[in-house]
Amino acid sequence: MDRDILGGITAMIELNNLVVGYQGKALTPPISGHFSAGSLTAILGENGVGKSTLLKTIAQLHAPVSGDIHYGKPTSQLLSWLPQQSDIDRSFPIRVFDVAAMGCWPNTGLFNALSDTQYQRVREALYQTGIASLANNTIDTLSGGQFQRMLFARLLVQDTPVMMMDEPFVGIDSQTRAALMELITALNQSGKTIITVLHHIEVVQAFFPQLLLMKNQQVRWGETQHILPQYLHQHWTSSPRAQLSQPQQGADHEPACS
Repeated sequence: MDRDILGGITAMIELNNLVVGYQGKALTPPISGHFSAGSLTAILGENGVGKSTLLKTIAQLHAPVSGDIHYGKPTSQLLSWLPQQSDIDRSFPIRVFDVAAMGCWPNTGLFNALSDTQYQRVREALYQTGIASLANNTIDTLSGGQFQRMLFARLLVQDTPVMMMDEPFVGIDSQTRAALMELITALNQSGKTIITVLHHIEVVQAFFPQLLLMKNQQVRWGETQHILPQYLHQHWTSSPRAQLSQPQQGADHEPACS
């Protein structure tokens, strides 16, 4: 069952002094806070600060350097992952339908056939993402936008409570970006907890109520309307660890665990 913490707010994922990096070398300061159920959070920051590494560590693709992560339920039932396009070999001869159907693997295993229900679920996901007509195309024939829609279809098929996305709008046109953002918003409104690494500040500002901001070996975590102006206008000078400010009347910062 999910754990209720911080005044009854349900935490899907909780970070406790989490430090992430590679081969034991830290990229971030200790980060503490939680992603509440149904939240929509962007991770924003300059190149090299550890945004994607943080997301991959939460997704259990990397081990933490130190600290720990607590999950509201077993991760196989909780998490799904949309990688950067650059992480995928696009020359592999596989059909669009088969990539989307990989979202069924946690339930079917690698080699078992799809049930009729699962087959229909894959078809519906391809329709929702606007690429049903490309189901039998191989992935090497896809444009950047079509490829990203396919990855979103796989995410829809997996249908987990928490969906994590690493730079989902890189290399796609504005029309596709708008369509996928509409899909993300609908997923969140249906109750999904969504955590997304982004570099489009205007998208963060317009659509993401929660922000985990990384800059100069420091982290701010809270409501976008309070945190984002610091990134745009202020230089941080406080201690290099995640700032967990307490709620105060008239304060500029929201609690980091919101």
